[in-house]
Formats: sequence, C-alpha cells, structure tokens
Amino acid sequence: MLKCRLLGIKEAMAFKYVSKMATDKELLAKGIKYLFGALPLMFLGPSVIYNAFMNKQSSWYYLVLIIGCGLCIASVGLAFKGLNFIVKALFDGEQ
Repeated sequence: MLKCRLLGIKEAMAFKYVSKMATDKELLAKGIKYLFGALPLMFLGPSVIYNAFMNKQSSWYYLVLIIGCGLCIASVGLAFKGLNFIVKALFDGEQ
C-alpha cells in the first residue's frame, strides 16, 4: 500500500515537471523565421565572394568582396539569433 502511494507521488511530480516544459510557439516560430532568412544568405554570400575572386581585374573587386563578406556575416548573425530564439522557446519555460 505504501509503495502505491509513493508511486503516485512520483508520477504526480513527474507530471508537474513535464507540464512546466511548455514550448513558446510564438518564439519558436520567430526563431524558425530567422533561420529561413539566414538560409539564402548562406549560399549567396560565398557565391558573391567567389565571383569577386574570379574578377580581380575589375574595378568593382573590392566592393563586391565587401558585399559578399557582409552577406556572410549577416547569415551567421541571423542563424545565431534564430537558434537563440529556438533555445529560449524550448528551455526557458514559464519565467
């Protein structure tokens, strides 16, 4: 009998812990939007840098190289921000 009561308490505590782990769906959606925004930049940035290195003789070389580096930095920033939002949505809970 005592064992059943203890088991009931453990199950109640486990249910209470699980119910606190709710996902903030709005914050999760915001993080996914940031990741989808970073995805095209992950391909566009290196492509622009490659194009700049293939046209070193052009007068636009430095401008195109700077734009490509800016796109890569923006991609990393958006990906970091998106992952940060997703982690907050999954693990922060009700604070």
